[in-house]
Amino acid sequence: MTNRYAVVLAAGQGTRMKSKLYKVLHPVLGRPMVQHVVQQLKPLHLNKIVTIVGFGAEKVKETLEGESEFALQEEQLGTGHAVMQAEPLLKGKKGTTIVVCGDTPLITSTTFEALITFHEKEGAGATILTAQTDDPTGYGRVIRNGQGEVERIVEHKDASEDELLVQEINTGTYCFDNEALFAALEEVSNDNAQGEYYLPDVIEILRNKGKKVSAYMTPDFEETLGVNDRVALAKAEKIMKRRINEGHLRNGVSIIDPDHTYIEPEVIIEADAVIHPGTILKGSTVIKANAEIGPNSEIENCLIGENSVVQHSVARNSKIGQRVNIGPFAHIRPDSAIGNDTKIGNFVEIKKTVMGNGSKASHLTYLGDANIGENVNVGCGTITVNYDGYKKYTTTIEDDAFIGCNSNLIAPVTIGKGSYVAAGSTITKDVPEDALSVARARQENKEGYAKKIKNRKRK
Repeated sequence: MTNRYAVVLAAGQGTRMKSKLYKVLHPVLGRPMVQHVVQQLKPLHLNKIVTIVGFGAEKVKETLEGESEFALQEEQLGTGHAVMQAEPLLKGKKGTTIVVCGDTPLITSTTFEALITFHEKEGAGATILTAQTDDPTGYGRVIRNGQGEVERIVEHKDASEDELLVQEINTGTYCFDNEALFAALEEVSNDNAQGEYYLPDVIEILRNKGKKVSAYMTPDFEETLGVNDRVALAKAEKIMKRRINEGHLRNGVSIIDPDHTYIEPEVIIEADAVIHPGTILKGSTVIKANAEIGPNSEIENCLIGENSVVQHSVARNSKIGQRVNIGPFAHIRPDSAIGNDTKIGNFVEIKKTVMGNGSKASHLTYLGDANIGENVNVGCGTITVNYDGYKKYTTTIEDDAFIGCNSNLIAPVTIGKGSYVAAGSTITKDVPEDALSVARARQENKEGYAKKIKNRKRK
């Protein structure tokens, strides 16, 4: 098999984005654009990926750490100059090099593979990934001769009136014979309107040297979208969202309103799960079969078990078991583990808490830094008082305990197995197993006193 290499162009600042964040790091569905590109290159089994960095070099390196090698373009003098920076890592190697822009997050591995396969089958010195569009404004035009062969690529700003009418555009992705590429780069001139070294000039140089230049036209122009401003970024986000949602639909997931459902690329959803409108699924979230999420729920880096329901709620970095009911308006904060057959009701907040099977906190409760056993009932208004201003402390509630409404459990404290805490109690000491703990002032009724108060106010 022929050796394969990739060069990813990611050195530009992206001034049209009007952002302090470097262009290729702008996310599309939660993943930086350049990372989308590298992820789609991986299935090609490349010998080496070289990313050309410039503006924001350290942040780009951090994003792609372990996935690519890097070459620095200190001055941004054009795409040809950018590829030249990979010379120490690639010059002299036999094989095929694919060059792709870091701001084209929608190109798929299928298209990359088709391009390389076509290039190698043609035995070409260079192959251009092209596309047809009704509005080629801003794109380089692919100029062919009378026999349909590629003669050159001309940038929009350098094109003549006749050339501007051409609708076949250069997508900015190429395949080259690696040795021929670096030999031709030595001859590229910056004699053009921008004073830059254009990578497309390599095409004409190779053709003049007798090398075959071919073009592979992708049928999906939309896939080749380059993101240069916020308008294009929003368009890419919309296309990527539609692509991912359609993939889940075809795999047996019910997405009630795909246009208003946001699912990031790494999310896994099993068949027969139901996703309602307004749902946001992020990170490495896994939704098991027959779970029901939404409407208007945000889940990030969570495992949601089979047959569980999450409505109008937020959950992050937690594990949620089977047949769990969460919400509406609950908040599952990081490092929580919710057991099977539990209930987390409206306006309940859970933080760094383990909740055993069959337990429930139905409403208006805060449970932080708690270990809660099985079949525990946590009454409305209960708070685990876990913070003294300096440290966090743990509350333990053992199996089958019953916590009455409006109770304050002052950590560190343990509520024993099968015990009861009376409503309105403030618990500061451990409660023994099977005990009833009452920690509130004795009620006193003063007969007729309210009437005296009213009379006093009238005077």
